[in-house]
Amino acid sequence: MLIQFSATNYRSIGEKQVLSLLPATNQKDYLENIFEKDGHKALNLVALYGANGSGKSNLLKAMEEFIYIIEGSSNRGSKQRLWQDPFLLREGWDELPTTFEMVFCLAEVRFRYGFSYNDTHILTEWLFSKGAGREVNVFQREKDVIDPSSSLKGNTRIIDAAIEATKDNALFLAALDALNVDVAGKILQFCQQILVVDGMRTSFLGKMESVWGGDALKEEVTKHLKRLKLGLIDVKSIKDESARKDDGSPDYKIFAEHRLYDKDGKPTKRSVKWDYFEKESSGSVKALEISGPTVATLVLGGILIIDEIEAKMHPLLTLDTINLFLNKETNPKNAQLIFSTHDTNLLTYAKMRRDQIYFVEKNHWESTEIYSLSDFVYVNEVDGSETKERPDTDKEKRYIEGRYGAVPVLGPLSNLIRAVNG
Repeated sequence: MLIQFSATNYRSIGEKQVLSLLPATNQKDYLENIFEKDGHKALNLVALYGANGSGKSNLLKAMEEFIYIIEGSSNRGSKQRLWQDPFLLREGWDELPTTFEMVFCLAEVRFRYGFSYNDTHILTEWLFSKGAGREVNVFQREKDVIDPSSSLKGNTRIIDAAIEATKDNALFLAALDALNVDVAGKILQFCQQILVVDGMRTSFLGKMESVWGGDALKEEVTKHLKRLKLGLIDVKSIKDESARKDDGSPDYKIFAEHRLYDKDGKPTKRSVKWDYFEKESSGSVKALEISGPTVATLVLGGILIIDEIEAKMHPLLTLDTINLFLNKETNPKNAQLIFSTHDTNLLTYAKMRRDQIYFVEKNHWESTEIYSLSDFVYVNEVDGSETKERPDTDKEKRYIEGRYGAVPVLGPLSNLIRAVNG
């Protein structure tokens, strides 16, 4: 269960920005969008809206970078660079560290784990846990000084060995995992359940070994595609032994099977098969590509992050993907979806709570800032009183009108007309 993620000084993100999946207090709409496990509550979905260039993608990339640094730490050479990508539009910020932090729940324990780094070093690292009582420190790190507390369960000699093995450019968490310290293994396992997908670049997803290499998931993906009414009666896969991906895993040939009709246009019992990626429409191809991660996340109960979820897809297909996460019957494992989009129809037709809608825009020094609709207030110019947005408001209309911000601010059309006409 993901509770919160924050990023500081990463790409277009200057000051700390926090994306929270905690339900807002005193908000009663769509209570079914909240799931509770082991005494902890979280939202099943969050949507990000904003103009092009506002930083939506960078916030999602920050989550991907957080996972990448964690998973790559154990294999990182001692001289290998971390390739920090800081905010560059304010003097001195290129010399400041980048900081990531994630709050999540495993079993009955809430963890808060994060780190800061520059191009060559992990500068700080911390892990806190909270069970039934207050939050306690598990370990803290300041450069090469690592201070584990008694809350870090494990053999003292093993923990000391992990401290000695931790490189300047690698995480202490990874060293603990390499020596089979239980809490580290659980945290890395949680991170492996987070999948980040770029909706504009999904071509690699259509032939995933994790989908077509196992019968159970393959069957679920095929049923999902047939349910979308794309004209398919079946989807079949054949392992292509002559083609291997860069990582050595096998490639797959995917075939779409359609009904064959007789001369009078009546259906027969025969069918026609062809290469899915050669003959199906771009929308059907996108549906195939996105169905693997979607179904896998729903089946396993992970976290799916999609940038520009609506790319190449009909609005109804986009809405259908979102509804799979909002519906408890299709999401029994409490999977979570975080996505960015420009599809304003979802503000009307997707049953999202106000705390599930985030807006992203640049401030006056071009740094990305995010805020939730549940935090949005109207200020009375006469008496200064504040009122929050009502749950039954036409959110799509108000967003397009610019009431919430996070929309493109266009220059006057006359400038373009003058430029075209010389």
